[in-house]
Amino acid sequence: MFDRIRDEIAAIRERDPAARSALEVWFLYNGFKAVRSYRRAHWFYQHNCKLLARWISQRCVRRTNIEIHPGATIGRRLFIDHGTGVVIGETTVIGDDCTLYQGVTLGGTGKDKGKRHPTLGNHVMVGAGAKVLGPIVIHDHVRIAAGAVVLRDIPEDCTAVGVPARVVRRGGEKVVELDQVHIPDPVAQEISRLEQRIAKLEAAAGKTEERQEEV
Repeated sequence: MFDRIRDEIAAIRERDPAARSALEVWFLYNGFKAVRSYRRAHWFYQHNCKLLARWISQRCVRRTNIEIHPGATIGRRLFIDHGTGVVIGETTVIGDDCTLYQGVTLGGTGKDKGKRHPTLGNHVMVGAGAKVLGPIVIHDHVRIAAGAVVLRDIPEDCTAVGVPARVVRRGGEKVVELDQVHIPDPVAQEISRLEQRIAKLEAAAGKTEERQEEV
């Protein structure tokens, strides 16, 4: 247990340049407190003391404004930076060395039963205010931009942005050119396609009429 605590403090100091000492992390970092509280609650949850587990988790919400359901499965060295408003659902699975920023929700859609929350691989970063919803899989080394809403699986080593989220980088290479001004209008594109088809049909019909008149 103490090795895990030292490990998590070291990971926070490595990832947050504002962390000046282990004591500062221990006493002042709400994300660290929430994860420690989750570890205790999760132990009771696994030993069928679910009421006590929920009591611990809800007490932590009041102290930190971070809600982690004790039924979630969280790997080593999770760093919740700032943490205000973070929500992690019951069937969420989080791998090792992940980072969540404030306002992140790892939640359900309300349509699923059983496994209804996301699974995050290792080394996943979820930006501030992002929502990852449903029993989807976010693979290793994925970066989710602030404010994104993720509703589908994200492949390994990708960057996803937007609402709904789309992959814009894969393996460090751009997938699409991000242009917030000259975004193609799908309705206009479809109208243009139909106009071209109508023009071709009219031309074909005109040729048929000419042949019939000649006969």
